[in-house]
Order: sequence, then structure tokens, then C-alpha cells
Amino acid sequence: MQGKRTVKSVQRIITSFFRQQRRMPSYQELLDLLGVRSKSVVHFWVNKLIAGGFLERDEKGHLSLTKQSFSIPMVGSVQAGFPSPEEEVLCDVMSMDEYLITRPESSFLLQVSGDSMIGAGIMEGDLVIVEKGREPNIGDIVIAEVDGDWTMKYFHKKGKQIVLEAANPKYPDVKAKTELRIGGIVTAVVRKYHT
Repeated sequence: MQGKRTVKSVQRIITSFFRQQRRMPSYQELLDLLGVRSKSVVHFWVNKLIAGGFLERDEKGHLSLTKQSFSIPMVGSVQAGFPSPEEEVLCDVMSMDEYLITRPESSFLLQVSGDSMIGAGIMEGDLVIVEKGREPNIGDIVIAEVDGDWTMKYFHKKGKQIVLEAANPKYPDVKAKTELRIGGIVTAVVRKYHT
């Protein structure tokens, strides 16, 4: 049975299941996913994927994907055109979370609603990666609680007063009447064009 599959095909099956279900498949589910009848075949593939650095097992024996599991090939750069065949060589393998998130322990995702930051290229439905615990610099895009309401705006100062500025001329500057708390700095925007 093991000869019918490759390591890459088993990786794709498990990654696809994880992306759809947001969890790892059970050994029983792996029997069906791999089209095998024996749990020893499932153990064979699991051990092979652990040895290859694709899966890891915690102290309780639970399996999880490693960061390498979500890596995709980086094949060069493009100037808004098509790469020529000689440019389509593997330059590197990159994990998107490693590229987008420098401090995972203090980062989180938010989904954008509204159009106040369209001038910054942030559209409704986008995901923003927010890093908390850092002091914002002038011009940073921040998530802030202003008088009890949360918003995403540019961080500015006028004199000693903090002013939050939209990237859409339809919206006025925001100044706190009683309280302003910075929840984090936007470090990246993620947009999906197709599902």
C-alpha cells in the first residue's frame, strides 16, 4: 500500500484536511483519506512525515503540523508580468506566517470592516496582522480604543494630542474626549482574491 503514495501526496492530503477542518485528522480519518485499511500503513506515513519535519508529536502524543507544513515555494520576483521559464526556478521556500509575523507571541488577526483605510490599501474583508506591546511611531496604522469604540487609523500627533487619521477623506480625524488606548500596530494586510 505504501508504494501507491508519495510523501508529497500524503503531505498535501493532510494539509488540505487541516485547512478545511481547522484540525488534524484522526488515525481513523487518515485510513479513509489515504485509502488504506491498515493502521500500520497510517503509522508508517505518520512516522515518515515526523522524520521529514512535516509533522510533530507533543508529549501527549497529539500530532500537529510544523511551520514547514505551510511553506510555499518562492520562485523569484515579477514586474507585473509573466515570469519567463528560466525565471521559474526555485529561489527559496517561504512560510507566509514567518514572512508576515515577526513576533507571533504578541500578534493577532482582525478582519476589516468599513472603508476608512482604503487609501492605505486596506479594504473591507481584508485581514490585518496586529502586533501589540509596541509604542507606535507617527504614521503607523494602529488599532485603538477611543472613548470605548475600537478603530483602525493612522497614528499622528498635533502638539501633544494624539490624532487618529483615516485614509479616506470621507472620515474626520478622531480625537479622544476621555480615553485613548492603543491596542496594537498593523504590521501586514492579507487579501484573498479567490476562494
